[in-house]
Amino acid sequence: IVLTAVVITVKTPLYVVKFSLKSLARTFRLHTMASLANKGSSLVSTLMTQARPKLNVFMKYAKVELTPPSPGDIPAIRDGIARIISGARTGAWKNLTVREAWLNTLVTMEVCFWFYAGECIGKRHLVGYSV
Repeated sequence: IVLTAVVITVKTPLYVVKFSLKSLARTFRLHTMASLANKGSSLVSTLMTQARPKLNVFMKYAKVELTPPSPGDIPAIRDGIARIISGARTGAWKNLTVREAWLNTLVTMEVCFWFYAGECIGKRHLVGYSV
């Protein structure tokens, strides 16, 4: 829409009003932008109110699960690795329930995925290295 500099004059008994279409359009745009800003701020405050409990739960678990291992955790890690190796040697993996086997499979797939994602980030390509 191209607005020209058309000036409209309205005469009333008390005063004469002159305005242009361009100024009307500018006023309308400012009004709609102001209403969008008001709606946007109320939407953000509503979203923050609704998301706060879930964010608190996420932060509770993130503080525990996403921290690097401390020196006190290393013996437990060593014991876990030894248990996995001895279970593989003795065939204890044959006595797993379907749920335990599925969870082990998911954990293995997650480790493989993060390894692959790290490789892609490191080489900056999905396949192959730039040689």
